[in-house]
Amino acid sequence: MKHALLVATGNAGKLVELRALLADLPVDVLAPADVLREPKAVVEDGDTFVKNATKKARAFAEASMMLCLADDSGLEVDILGGAPGVRSARYAHERATDAENRAALLAALEAVDDPLSIRHAGATPELHRPSDRLRARFRCALVLVDPFADGAVAVSEGSAEGTILRTPRGSGGFGYDPLFVVEGADGRTMAELTSAEKNALSHRGKALAAMRPNLVAILAARTRRLAAIFA
Repeated sequence: MKHALLVATGNAGKLVELRALLADLPVDVLAPADVLREPKAVVEDGDTFVKNATKKARAFAEASMMLCLADDSGLEVDILGGAPGVRSARYAHERATDAENRAALLAALEAVDDPLSIRHAGATPELHRPSDRLRARFRCALVLVDPFADGAVAVSEGSAEGTILRTPRGSGGFGYDPLFVVEGADGRTMAELTSAEKNALSHRGKALAAMRPNLVAILAARTRRLAAIFA
């Protein structure tokens, strides 16, 4: 028996990845446009990924009365103080394309006054390495809301460490993937990985692995309830 699972995102790339990551579970993954005549816009004004994911999961679960999974994720670059962070999808401007956000990130890196430069007092040569200055990570928060279990919420998080490139590489993935060299991938960017490789190393794959026990338990409970109803 398959259960409907609404994924609260309008990001086609996220939807593709989540469908692949959930392929072995008894769920029919749906997008908001599949079930809602006018999918509601949720203002993502939280200061953490978890807060934004929670807002989206609650809003879409209430609107659809379906089991709902929401993702909020982004890139944190150390030398930029954690930016783009929760504004990763809107870094260049509110309706920015992936290419515009990547360009804005590279411009910010060019403009920043590097506090780790050896020109500054107290800096050490080992901190002058580009790999140290451009340390970054992708973070993902997943929130699952079940409207038929008193709005019960499950939360999981995942991260992927790496470094930022000055020049994009690769044609896969989406967002900042062509600029992000992920640890454990032999120097390749996220955009140079196969889908299976990316899902094994990515922040989203790790967050979903942490969410899986909660989702499996909810699906099992739903199956038992339906079996009792039709027994």
